Amino acid sequence: MAIRPWLMCCNKEGTMAQKKVNAVIHSQEKLAEGIYSMWLDAPEMAEVAVPGQFIAVYTNDPSKLLPRPISICEADKENGRLRIVYRIAGAGTKEFSECKAGDTLDIMGPLGNGFPLKKKKAFLIGGGIGIPPMLELAKNLDCEKTAVIGYRDQETFLADELRKYADVVIATEDGSVGTKGNVIDAIRAEKLTADIIYACGPTPMLKALKAYAMENGIECYISLEEKMACGIGACLGCVCHSKDIDEHSNVRNKRICKDGPVFRAEEVELLTSDEQRERIASGIMIKKEEQA
Repeated sequence: MAIRPWLMCCNKEGTMAQKKVNAVIHSQEKLAEGIYSMWLDAPEMAEVAVPGQFIAVYTNDPSKLLPRPISICEADKENGRLRIVYRIAGAGTKEFSECKAGDTLDIMGPLGNGFPLKKKKAFLIGGGIGIPPMLELAKNLDCEKTAVIGYRDQETFLADELRKYADVVIATEDGSVGTKGNVIDAIRAEKLTADIIYACGPTPMLKALKAYAMENGIECYISLEEKMACGIGACLGCVCHSKDIDEHSNVRNKRICKDGPVFRAEEVELLTSDEQRERIASGIMIKKEEQA
């Protein structure tokens, strides 16, 4: 197995923890339409990875310099492998989907922080491509846990694997499996309760869960991995508003890939794409009025 270190980088504590390596693809399979599962030989990364972290995956196209951040679905420490489950969303992930066993990809990681592992009755909530990190979390949590997972339709990838480690409740947009609606509809329909929420998925889902957690006094941790672009802090495309002032920029912003991707729900302000556009437009109008 050819794994060669290329570049060392520091974590938030300043220790040398991550490196860029050329990893051999152990296997790859299609799980659903546009959804793929890939196992990578990366023993050093697998040894230290924790639930909620991600890796940066580089394409083999030299014209594409920035990597694609993809959450860790599983870390097989015994065999030294990492599993990622990803959706084809552009040229980079399309290239990954065409790889086969024996091919290699440059990867860096593990990156970001992870979910805190607490012994409380837990909801593990995933929506769409936010479901994969819930699998490694379910394997590592030592508590009563229910995975509430949301899909568009009957292609319920990873549901059977999650059932090995947690009770599973499914919501689908079209009602083809489980509760028709979203994950909160499923929680209410099944009269489920929990003392802590771990969640990953699209912003509207996370925003609704944040409100649900606050209304019910539930501790809530959310992964904002959906908003990440390069995953290494180079593009500033994943900046979100926060309660606290950033010590470097002196503004109320956090870079999701560097300060997250996991946050306590109350730490960050969640804006949908439409809300972000409205805020930007409002800021432009205010600036023009000040200059007039």
